[in-house]
Amino acid sequence: MTFARQPSRRSAISVSLGLATTLAATVLVGSPALADPAPPTDPGRSAQVLTTVEKALGNRAAGGYLDAANRPVVAVTDDATAKEVSAAGGVPRKVGRSRSALDTVTSALDRMASVPGTTWAQDPQSNQVVVSYDTTVTGDALRRLKEEVSRQGDAVRLEALPGPLAVRLSGGDAIYSNEGRCSLGFNVKRGDEKLFLTAGHCGSSGTAWFGNSARTTRLGTMVSSAFPGKDYALVRLTNTSVTATGDVGSQDITSAGTPVVGQNVTRRGSTTGVHSGRVTRLNATVTYEDGNKITGLIQTTVCAERGDSGGPLYSGTTALGLTSGGSGDCRSGGVTFFQPVVPALDAFGVSIF
Repeated sequence: MTFARQPSRRSAISVSLGLATTLAATVLVGSPALADPAPPTDPGRSAQVLTTVEKALGNRAAGGYLDAANRPVVAVTDDATAKEVSAAGGVPRKVGRSRSALDTVTSALDRMASVPGTTWAQDPQSNQVVVSYDTTVTGDALRRLKEEVSRQGDAVRLEALPGPLAVRLSGGDAIYSNEGRCSLGFNVKRGDEKLFLTAGHCGSSGTAWFGNSARTTRLGTMVSSAFPGKDYALVRLTNTSVTATGDVGSQDITSAGTPVVGQNVTRRGSTTGVHSGRVTRLNATVTYEDGNKITGLIQTTVCAERGDSGGPLYSGTTALGLTSGGSGDCRSGGVTFFQPVVPALDAFGVSIF
């Protein structure tokens, strides 16, 4: 996999539910009714509202997403919570399964023996847990998977993927090690140190990275790597002739954040360049075809191919993730998973330029 350079500065999201509280209190004391605020349709504002409302509601929200009009939709199971969502500027949607019910299903799947080539995540739009399997899952493995899914009834939906679930590492272009080619993700800093992020599966601590395929222009050395479980790594820049910037291509990156389901996102990689799509699920668990299991991933409709690993996922000026792996390609389409960038920044104690 490849990923493009881009720093990620964290910015605090400050959307308050104070308005919702005020409106609710006003209605309770019998004052003249005030209309709920119209849901925003600006993607950035909607993502902020959705993140804040879900955090405030906790398990009373069964997930959330941006709809086709970019409105913040929150799944709820009762009328009282629905009113709170409306008062805060969101769109409530009544569903049959609570967050706790979906968590119970997810936990049951987590306890199941991992089948290489599978992934699962909660889908707030269908109010189900979606289990996907790739083309390598056949015979007894597929039978066992279907049996486990059937035990959960209609709380689980089974989907087939278009190709193998694989990490995107290959020999080629972009940033190079002796193990293959990946993509640079985001340039970051720690005090006066200059470093960059990439995917953890691209290499291990001590791996040397180069800026050309002949491996004569050394960029630096990988100082830490997490894989499997997570999928991020940190490389220290030691080549003083290289100028690190906060851009991904022509896009300036000024902060880091957490995406929401339905959000439009863009990925850049050394194999396939720039491609866009939407976030479909969060906190996905993936077991790649080699048996390595990763948790907490962002699932998207963006395509990627081998050599794109480690490349950046972003929305506007906000860094969101690092390319991990996926299924399909950029000719026929596919599904790609990303390591969220905020946990990587926190783990290494670094920040976006």
